[in-house]
Amino acid sequence: MMNELNGSHLSVMLTETLDALAIRPDGFYVDCTFGRGGHSSAVLQLLGNSGRLLAMDRDAAAVDSAEAKNLLEDSRFLLVHGNFTGLMRQIERLGMVGKVDGVMMDLGVSSPQLDEAGRGFSFLRDGPLDMRMDTSQGQTAAEWLAAAEESEIVRVLRAYGEERFAKRIARAILEARPIETTRQLATLIEKAVPSREKHKNPATRSFQAIRIAVNRELDELEEGLKKTVEILAPGGRLVVISFHSLEDRIVKHFIREQERGKPVPSRLPLLNAHRPVLKAVGKAKMPSEQEVRANPRSRSAVLRAAERVAA
Repeated sequence: MMNELNGSHLSVMLTETLDALAIRPDGFYVDCTFGRGGHSSAVLQLLGNSGRLLAMDRDAAAVDSAEAKNLLEDSRFLLVHGNFTGLMRQIERLGMVGKVDGVMMDLGVSSPQLDEAGRGFSFLRDGPLDMRMDTSQGQTAAEWLAAAEESEIVRVLRAYGEERFAKRIARAILEARPIETTRQLATLIEKAVPSREKHKNPATRSFQAIRIAVNRELDELEEGLKKTVEILAPGGRLVVISFHSLEDRIVKHFIREQERGKPVPSRLPLLNAHRPVLKAVGKAKMPSEQEVRANPRSRSAVLRAAERVAA
């Protein structure tokens, strides 16, 4: 997502994203994760008068930000509050199903979300244990932890955080709940974990796992990827930046499956005939050493791109 350093906004792998999208001046593009608008701003600079950009974000704070208000002065730009599962509805409303020239997704949590203690995403800042990307709906992390069975907490910590000490942490949570703040949870995890990974806070994996569960991030990603196949025009590009192995694995497998294609209806005696739906564009890309030095939060980013194959 968008990152902020010393007061300036830094969009992760911006040049690589624009190259992968292969922007056409008269094209129609979708930014599924507006954040603070870095990728959207760059796309608009490459569009001509007839080009259009639809941006979405499930975080109302992003939609209401100063950056959003500035971009909304551009008649080529439309911003809506919504998640991946609402993508098709927006595209249908605009009459652009099968006509979109590019879709970009910059996954994960943004720096403004991490840096604002009240959002509850960071174990480094004490605040209410919320973690919702869309604060208008759903359970907070505190509510989820208060209600979840021990087995469910263990499953989430293992599946979404790859946490070795999931059982120890889950038991500690049950003994200590209700847990209302990020500091409470981080301290609890620190005490429950018997050994630490070098250069990694012991709460890192658990906070990631709980955030993913609360926001249904992986389910949302899978649903959003499926929708892109339906909305992209032939030759249209899909570009996804992920920040951990669970997301990247879903994206990689999705592109691979779409390259294998769907069955071709035919009366000819063809066995297992499939027509590709997407084709990968180049190999997975990582940020340059220079970008990682300027923006350490970009270090785990992986960019994958694919192109819609003509039907």
